[in-house]
Amino acid sequence: MAFVVTQLCKDCVDTACVAVCPVDCFYQPKEVTEETPNMLLISPDECIDCAVCEPECPWEAIYPEEDVPEVFESDIALNELCDTERDSFDLAEVEEDTPPSAEAVAANKAKYGL
Repeated sequence: MAFVVTQLCKDCVDTACVAVCPVDCFYQPKEVTEETPNMLLISPDECIDCAVCEPECPWEAIYPEEDVPEVFESDIALNELCDTERDSFDLAEVEEDTPPSAEAVAANKAKYGL
């Protein structure tokens, strides 16, 4: 089992989760495309299931693989791309960000019916 970044991160990239990851298993696409959107991904091969990233994500976009909401099930395979197509991804780097408001998080979730 690994943790999965869902589409809730898409275009809302915040690297608070990257800052706490003890194994540097977060990646970003080198080129943003429809197949590889502007979001962070977790390498399932590198994730050690420590769970420190989940509560740090201000967008509430990270779930244990077995708890990924149905609307985001395809994100499990999306996260796997950073292992199967490693040359298309860069290791994510920590960047300073202003955390989103509770209203922004709620609005982002509402886009997906959550």
